[in-house]
Amino acid sequence: MLTFIGLGLYDERSITVEGREALRAADRAFAEFYTSKLIGTTVEDLAAHHDVDIEVRDRAGTEQDPEAILDAAEEEDVAFLTAGDTMISTTHVDLRLRAIDRGIETRVIHGVTAQSAASGLTGLQNYRFGKAVTLPFPYAHGGDDVPQSVIDSIEANLERGLHTLVYLDIKAHRDEYMSASTAAEMFADGWKDTVAVVVARAGSPDPLVAADKLSALAERDFGDPLHMLVIPGDLHHVEAEALEQLGGCPSDLLEPL
Repeated sequence: MLTFIGLGLYDERSITVEGREALRAADRAFAEFYTSKLIGTTVEDLAAHHDVDIEVRDRAGTEQDPEAILDAAEEEDVAFLTAGDTMISTTHVDLRLRAIDRGIETRVIHGVTAQSAASGLTGLQNYRFGKAVTLPFPYAHGGDDVPQSVIDSIEANLERGLHTLVYLDIKAHRDEYMSASTAAEMFADGWKDTVAVVVARAGSPDPLVAADKLSALAERDFGDPLHMLVIPGDLHHVEAEALEQLGGCPSDLLEPL
């Protein structure tokens, strides 16, 4: 049995009760934290809290050479752990399909995802989001600006009146996390200076939401990671009020939307 367990957004307590019970009952536990990371805890504290040993796999050990995970799941009850919701990344879908191909029973125990948290914290309605994008560090894509593919996706959403969730690049092995102010500056300089919404530390005891023009957000310090950015599309009047009340957006910036 291979059980995929989403750990939620912040620390060792963010897991669901169902996930906690499955993890503690597992014979072995593997995890990856290169697609996302629990900022509020460490692997050691996570393992101690749940009284399990956790073997962390890097990208190669998950995507290219997952045999250790699959071999163990053929014989034992194995848990595979990820931050957020476990099936958001195609990496995990691929691993599940490989397990099924080998006749291994699988199941999924979901966790809170950054996408739903962004909607809930900002007051932007979840069914009015279009395709999400990831903004990479410039060095990661060989350029010095916002990739055209990211801009194209945002503009396609805007044409349909839809919001865009922008995931910000992380390099967990280097302890490097793109800040929302860096992302805002990149967009303001390389695209246009429109209204955006910062979501910082979703799932933590001190989440932050801030809405303003990109150039203004670029000048602010939003504190510890993880950060996300939302580019709003057309706003329902309740959404506009939410951005003003929850995100401190100047009311005059909301009228043109």
